[in-house]
Amino acid sequence: MTEFEKMKNGEWFELFDEAFSKRKQEYKKLRSEFAEIPLLNEDEQQNKIKEMLGSYGEHVYIQPPFAFDYGQNIHVGSRFYANYNLTVLDTNDVIIGNNVLIGPDVGIYTINHPINAKARNKGLGQSFPVHIGNDVWIGGHVTIVPGVNIGNNVVIAAGAVVTKNVPDNVVVGGVPANIIKSIED
Repeated sequence: MTEFEKMKNGEWFELFDEAFSKRKQEYKKLRSEFAEIPLLNEDEQQNKIKEMLGSYGEHVYIQPPFAFDYGQNIHVGSRFYANYNLTVLDTNDVIIGNNVLIGPDVGIYTINHPINAKARNKGLGQSFPVHIGNDVWIGGHVTIVPGVNIGNNVVIAAGAVVTKNVPDNVVVGGVPANIIKSIED
C-alpha cells in the first residue's frame, strides 16, 4: 500500500514521503497565484478557486488569504462563503454542504500526529475526513479537528474547538464545543 493510500485509509503514514512533497509544491503555486489576484477581480478569483478545489457548487467565494495542503480533497457545495484566513489541512477529504458560512481565522484539520514523541519524531501522520452539512454557520476562530462530522442547520459559536460529532439543528460552543441549545424552525 502506498503512503497516499495509507493516508486516505486513516492509517499511519510517512509525512515526508517524496510523493507528498511534490504534490504540496504544486498546490503552493496555486495558493500563491490566488493570493496575488486583486480583490476586485472576482472572476479571476472564481476561476482560481475552481482550479484549487476538488469540487465545488455555484456561488463559491473564499476571501484570501486561504491556506490548504492539497485543495483537491476539499469539496464545497453551492452558496459557500469563507472569510479571511481559512486554513484547511486537507490530507483527507473535507466535504462541505450547501449554504455554509465560515468566519475569519477558522481551521479545519484532517491530520493528526502521534502523542508519543518518539513516534512523532519519525514523521508519522494519520488522517481522517471532516464532513460539514448544509446550512451551517461557523463563527470566527473556530477549530475543527480530524474525523468530525457536523450536521445540518448548525451554528458553531466563535472560538469553539469542535472535537466530536455535532448533530443537526443545534448551536455549539466552548472548548471543547458542547451543545448550547437546539435550533427550532
